[in-house]
Amino acid sequence: MRHARLFAVSLLATALAAALPAAAQDAATQRPEVAAAGQAVQQQVIDWRRHFHQYPELSNREAETSKRVAEELRKLGLQPRTGIAHHGVTAVIKGGKPGPRIALRADMDALPVTERNRLPFASKATSTYRGETVGVMHACGHDAHTGILLGVAKSLVAMKDQLPGEVLLVFQPAEEGAPAGEEGGAELMLKEGVFKDFKPEAVFGLHVFSSIPVGQIGVRQGPLMAASDSFTLKVVGRQTHGSRPWGGIDPIVAMADIIGTTQTIVSRRTDISRLPAVVSFGAIKGGIRYNIIPDDVEVVGTIRTFDDGMRQKIFADLKNVATHVAAAHGAKVEASVPDNDGNPVTVNNPELTARMLPSLQAVVGADNVITPPLQMGAEDFSFYAREVPSMFFFVGSTAKGIDPVTAPSNHSPEFMLDEASLDVGLRALLQVTLDYLHAPRG
Repeated sequence: MRHARLFAVSLLATALAAALPAAAQDAATQRPEVAAAGQAVQQQVIDWRRHFHQYPELSNREAETSKRVAEELRKLGLQPRTGIAHHGVTAVIKGGKPGPRIALRADMDALPVTERNRLPFASKATSTYRGETVGVMHACGHDAHTGILLGVAKSLVAMKDQLPGEVLLVFQPAEEGAPAGEEGGAELMLKEGVFKDFKPEAVFGLHVFSSIPVGQIGVRQGPLMAASDSFTLKVVGRQTHGSRPWGGIDPIVAMADIIGTTQTIVSRRTDISRLPAVVSFGAIKGGIRYNIIPDDVEVVGTIRTFDDGMRQKIFADLKNVATHVAAAHGAKVEASVPDNDGNPVTVNNPELTARMLPSLQAVVGADNVITPPLQMGAEDFSFYAREVPSMFFFVGSTAKGIDPVTAPSNHSPEFMLDEASLDVGLRALLQVTLDYLHAPRG
């Protein structure tokens, strides 16, 4: 996506927001059936979320999570379809009246993170990731998303006779990214036909977010979350005894130099006055013993951008830095930049977002719906947003009295979700759904 296009979208979003009648925003009120549903399913959503939190599963490994979701949908009288993109689950709620088709999405996978929270339902699960035994934790809140969507499903089924239209529930695996050599996530869901027989005219999703306090919702028209790409660099030197480094070529020193020089790609070579960008290293692996300089060292990392031109330039700069810095040390580099297909920019359809803004305001109040800055985090919800007009919003999850700025972030082993956010998320997603389905059709 080009820079000019991004800002054209942003300008359009601003114009649409300005054009939205003030009276429509001021008059927005929470539907009584939303408030009633929130009370009716609140404890059930908490129980679901705690179960999924205690028994997390990594991307493309969500077998038991998928099984439980399908069981709960069958209890509601639905006929879930399973096995999409490995462990994806979908189901259709058919209203008793004619109307539009929409989709609601929740992700189900957890992260290779060892939980540090002392909760009675804390995860003690372990698994294997990149050849190592790791702890597994819902450190990003996907357990909450799954519980919330089940709660919305239960609420919609209870009122389906009065419901206009149809709702596709999408419980998606592998949002955090499929393991190396595998496909997964939203892209594979679409590839395997999640919208083939049911093409929605709008898709909605949410994400609990530690940077926002509980009771607030964040939504942004146009670009919201960055494109993400991963990369792998392998420096190949020549092994030697640690006491005689001149007898070999040290890949550790070469890699350290590459990592340091790479910092200049964003700080000195990228025009971040236009749009932000990030290059980060996430893991480094090489060597086995204190007194052996190894043959090779490998690092993996991520690139985040909002503009395709900047994205391609960073790819080229990273390859250039790695190749020439390694050569300066007498080493060689194997650079996979990027090493797979990444997520595109997550863009909220401006017109749809402006239309649904009053629905979010009705749930938490106009003052508690904020416009967050561009987020360098990424979401594969972006693949749905490329197919269908979509809106993705953040639900604050940090408890009152805790500064969201310093609270443990999503992906932290101490990420702590205030369960009051489950009620906010449930009511927000349900209000958006009902307002869209019941809106007059022109």
